[in-house]
Amino acid sequence: MAMLEVKDLAVNYGVINAVKGVSFDINEGEIVSLIGANGAGKTTILKTISGLLKPASGTITYEGHEIQKEKAPKIVAAGISQVPEGRHIFPGMSVKENLQMGAFLQSDRQAMAESFEAVYERFPILKQRLNQDAATLSGGEQQMLAMGRALMSKPKLLLLDEPSMGLAPIFINEIFEIVKAIKEQGTTVLLIEQNAKQALSIADRGYVLATGEVKMSGTGQELLANADVQKAYLGG
Repeated sequence: MAMLEVKDLAVNYGVINAVKGVSFDINEGEIVSLIGANGAGKTTILKTISGLLKPASGTITYEGHEIQKEKAPKIVAAGISQVPEGRHIFPGMSVKENLQMGAFLQSDRQAMAESFEAVYERFPILKQRLNQDAATLSGGEQQMLAMGRALMSKPKLLLLDEPSMGLAPIFINEIFEIVKAIKEQGTTVLLIEQNAKQALSIADRGYVLATGEVKMSGTGQELLANADVQKAYLGG
């Protein structure tokens, strides 16, 4: 059984059909990437899985339970955490306070301390910047903070929305290495990324979205080698 199964998902913004009957699944321990142009419906799908949007129809099944009607805090508590597009760190709050926001459901002080230590180990720069205003971090450091904040809840499934957006090349490579390491430590990853070549190179499987529909799927390597994908998304 798949960890997450999205079936015939449709999401509307008023009269606009942003997602039109999308189906895909993610197995435990995989990196699955959704690629597609702006407006393909990728972020809408992530927000719907997270409980921030409600679907017009279709189902989202996580670990055998339908969650499409659940509210966001319950979905986080079940083990799904999202790193939003644009990072959305909290300015005027320190790095430590931003990380604490990611653990808002944790009441066990020992568990929270363990979460902090795990994040410091993954992102040593954040430990050095603990008392610094998060808004003064570089773009790459802010992305690491957004990922660290999501990891504070110890998710089983991490939803990553455009983690390389706006980053310098040196940080882009580092972010993708971190995504691979997160998977290797046992967290399943659903990755949305404009940089299709980078995303597919680390993905076990991928789905190509266009105008709110799945147009193609395969392993990361199969999609990288596909002539249509190369032409549309890889500059081939």
